[in-house]
Amino acid sequence: MADIIPSFRAADLVIQLSPNPKTKPEVSTFGTVFTDHMLTVEWSAAEGWQAPLIKPFGHISLHPACSSLHYGIQLFEGLKAYRGDDNRLRLFRPMLNMSRMSKSAQRACLPAFDQSELLECIRRLVEIDQDWVPYSDSASLYIRPTFVSTEPSLGVKKPSYALLYVILSQAGSYFNNEAEALSLWADPKYTRAWKGGTGDCKMGGNYGCSLMAQYEAVDYGCQQVLWLYGDDHQITEAGTMNIFLHWINEDEEEELATPPLDGVILPGVTRQSILELTRQWGEFKVTERYLTMSQLCSALKQQRVREMFGSGTACMICPIGHIIYQGQNLHIPSQDRNTQMTSRIAKELTDIQYGRTPSNWTFLV
Repeated sequence: MADIIPSFRAADLVIQLSPNPKTKPEVSTFGTVFTDHMLTVEWSAAEGWQAPLIKPFGHISLHPACSSLHYGIQLFEGLKAYRGDDNRLRLFRPMLNMSRMSKSAQRACLPAFDQSELLECIRRLVEIDQDWVPYSDSASLYIRPTFVSTEPSLGVKKPSYALLYVILSQAGSYFNNEAEALSLWADPKYTRAWKGGTGDCKMGGNYGCSLMAQYEAVDYGCQQVLWLYGDDHQITEAGTMNIFLHWINEDEEEELATPPLDGVILPGVTRQSILELTRQWGEFKVTERYLTMSQLCSALKQQRVREMFGSGTACMICPIGHIIYQGQNLHIPSQDRNTQMTSRIAKELTDIQYGRTPSNWTFLV
């Protein structure tokens, strides 16, 4: 018999509606305009989980010694709500986000929770703020579950107080110009994650420590960092995205490859969906394997590269056009727009997300 996880319950949800709903703008820049309500759930070691609360969006109060501020004991998730052509709202594979959040919480020594109960609370929050979901097939409502220690002491220890909360934000384009292929700066002097670390968990520290490299990439005329790992310069991620290479491999096979989940790579929901989708096609080899810059450079010289792209919840699919590496400006080719894989994958995934293609990957709000 499975162990029962002590958790809050959606059936106990308390709802306090905002008396002053905000004027809803046109679709805004990613992560800058927030909806009328938020979900909060408090926890303490002494009393366990309190009843979940949906209340008007507002500031949260933290003790100045809060260990999430001092020691980074916190994590987050990211998923989206889409308004379909039938006007129904859908979440895309949200249980994968709940599972990843649970794993991150375990790694951060934050308390366990029932994933289905949290998802139901999120569903209620989206339902309440459903008018904020854009009437658009190129925009959505971004959902940001966050989990922080609220331990009010400077001791480095397992938290005895925590806060789980969820906020919602309209999501337009993640990059300023998504029509253009991304340019990446690859330099091994910065490392995003390492084996035995937290690179496979969605923790804020993984992102904050990337800022210096990101701004250095901009100085080199690039939009994002291509993160390398190890002496052989393994390709891991691009910015905050998982990465894919469509090529003719060393064995002269057509292959779609992405780095394996070895503790360094974040297990992206879009990444998993692309792997499952393209394997269903059965048209070429689809693998999780190590890729190095040496392999990529050789393949480019031999004209074996077809496309390279990043994937993620915020950006979906982003073609890669250039990589600056060891003084070289590597041009990444792309196929004709009518045949390129990025367009095909993006269309099939968005058709599912917006309800044009029926799928058990969607969760109705």
